[in-house]
Amino acid sequence: MSETDKIFTGSIPALYDRYLGPLLFEPYAADIAGRLSNLTEGRLLETAAGTGIVTRALARALSDQVQIVATDLNQPMIDHAATQLSSSRVRWQQADALSLPFEDACFDGVVCQFGIMFFPDKIKAYREVLRVLKPGGRFVFNVWDRIEENEFAHLVTGAVKALFPQDPPMFLARTPYGHPNPEQIRDELQKAGFTGVKSETIVRRSRAGSPRDPAIGYCQGTPLRGEIEARGASCLREATDAATESIAAQFGVGAVDGKIQAHVIAACR
Repeated sequence: MSETDKIFTGSIPALYDRYLGPLLFEPYAADIAGRLSNLTEGRLLETAAGTGIVTRALARALSDQVQIVATDLNQPMIDHAATQLSSSRVRWQQADALSLPFEDACFDGVVCQFGIMFFPDKIKAYREVLRVLKPGGRFVFNVWDRIEENEFAHLVTGAVKALFPQDPPMFLARTPYGHPNPEQIRDELQKAGFTGVKSETIVRRSRAGSPRDPAIGYCQGTPLRGEIEARGASCLREATDAATESIAAQFGVGAVDGKIQAHVIAACR
């Protein structure tokens, strides 16, 4: 993973939330929140909370007796998330998932939606989760399956790669879709000390009003933007146009509906 893969600044948080939120993350937010519905009181930690899409789902789904601490490495993401949800039982905090600023055994559950792939040392991150979990606490998270199983992301990557064949921007394949093996994840969790690891593959549909929406979301609302802009002043527009055309060629020029696929993982301390 490149260091630039973790940079969510400028207009990226707002575009990420507007375009990729409904397209990618909301279809899984209710699922992951439902898996924690048996948590009726106590404290829940969310790592890599991003713009708070899962945080909002958790706040709707869980008992008022559950206090939520939502964290992310990127302060701009947390700042944007805080504008989308104001609740006395949700606390927003900047935090590095590899070095959590919390005492041992202080959370009843930990959740992370599509964030694990960004952690440069995954076993270290898992050990931090284990450390802050109370005995019997649950860790629930999800990761994207292979990029080929996620139609819009695959098309965008192909379109951008065709523009820059000598040095293609590969953020999507490298990082968000770069850790798709449940068996590898199970091994990592067990090495970190977790037990009772279970995984499930979930297929959903990704819907948008036009091919332009996912093109903007991926090209302008993720760190792929920085890779594209580094190749020239006009490249962001060109890449967004190429991605739009690629999606339209397969799904049409109106509303689009593509497959998305992810693995949901649960483990216990």
